[in-house]
Amino acid sequence: MTDESTDLRRILTECRTIAVVGLSAKEHRASHQVARYLQQHGYRIIPVHPRFDSVLGERCYARLADIPHAVDLVNVFRRTEDVLPVAQEAVAIGARCLWQQLGIANIKADRLARAAGLDSVMDRCIKIEHARLIGAG
Repeated sequence: MTDESTDLRRILTECRTIAVVGLSAKEHRASHQVARYLQQHGYRIIPVHPRFDSVLGERCYARLADIPHAVDLVNVFRRTEDVLPVAQEAVAIGARCLWQQLGIANIKADRLARAAGLDSVMDRCIKIEHARLIGAG
């Protein structure tokens, strides 16, 4: 990214439907807190987790391919070694961005997403970036 803040702001402004892979129903988990924040700021959150029926009042899907409508951004809360298959699914469903949360940086997934024309963000918290670039209000 040439101007990283500009690109991140564009992604956060344009991508309004966010599939959160690994979204936990447990309120103390970072994935839950981040998704709740995004939901409170007008984003449509789609939980992706095979163990839950719903999270944050939204139907939960076992995998990205099960989501019956368009997804703009795939936000990943999985171990780094588990991200590549998620990136492959993100490409397959036509997502516009792959976002690996803070502490997650799978280079192969990043390369795959970029080669397919997706924006790709690694090792950043979408909640922190939203608050920094767009504002919490």
